[in-house]
Order: sequence, then C-alpha cells, then structure tokens
Amino acid sequence: MKLTALATLTLVGALALSGCSTSLPETGSTPAASAATAAPTDGSCAGVSVVVDFGSLDAARITDCVDTGAAGTVAASEVMKSAGVTTEGTVEWGDQVVCRVNDRPAAAETIEIDGEAPFTEACQSMPAAAAYWALWVKPTADASWEYASEGLGSLKLEPGQSVGLVFTTGTETPTPGS
Repeated sequence: MKLTALATLTLVGALALSGCSTSLPETGSTPAASAATAAPTDGSCAGVSVVVDFGSLDAARITDCVDTGAAGTVAASEVMKSAGVTTEGTVEWGDQVVCRVNDRPAAAETIEIDGEAPFTEACQSMPAAAAYWALWVKPTADASWEYASEGLGSLKLEPGQSVGLVFTTGTETPTPGS
C-alpha cells in the first residue's frame, strides 16, 4: 500500500512539474508563448507563473510557467521574455511603465473607452488613466494578487510567485485571475 501511495505522489508531482518546461534563454532566444486554458497560479508551477490578459484588446490570454533554473530571483522583464511576451516601455519612463504587450495596443490602433474621446497610445509618457497595462504580482500561490509597487524592469521574482499584466480600461482594475 505504501508503494502505491508513493508511486501516485511521484506521478502527480511529475505531472505538476511538466508544465514548467520553459527556461530562461541562455543565448538570447525566446520561446513562443503558450496559451494554456488555466493560469498556473495555483501552486502547480515550480517556477514563476505568468498571466497576460489583453482585456478589450481582443487577443488570446497568455499563461505560462517559467523555470528560473539556478538563477532563483529573476527580473520580471526577463520572466516575460522567457514566456515569449514582448513589452515596450515609454520614452520617459523606459521599462518601468508598460505601454505595449506583444505590440498591443498598436501605435495606429484606436482605443475607444466609454465616456472618453478615442485615442491612440504614443508611448511617450504615462498612459491614459482610462486605458493602461496594470502590473500585478502574487507573492505565493495561495496569496491574493497585489498591484506591483515597482515597474517591470526592477521587479524581482522568485519561484512560486506569479506576475500578471492586464490591459485595464475604465475605472476598475481587474486582477489577472478575474
């Protein structure tokens, strides 16, 4: 009976870890983003969980588990790159303020928000308060999402944590898990 329980636990552990096959690139190559059906923020990711929700930009949600390997603590910007997520900062604030994710919203893309004049995002300074990329962190698998207190370039993540980007419109900021 003990052998069966041990075999079952080993199998469950192997299945849980199999979702974390992406690793930080050693040569500058970036793996393609995966689009899983459920966000790996439930503790099944042995690395750092990534969630990108495009909201009203009408693009597929991205979820991934990035293996940080021996590095342990890694910059959030590197975790995003490893998940195949490209980000663009602003001219004034660099990568501390996210302006585009996977080229969205595109420079020529008109953003329409109820009660606001239509506009395009130029990525010069702070994005419009009515439409921006919100950066979230989840310090542990069983914690709640928290609004990040620093930008993508300086935010450091450890295995077991999660990072999320949500394109937010209007006055409410949904979390990556909502």
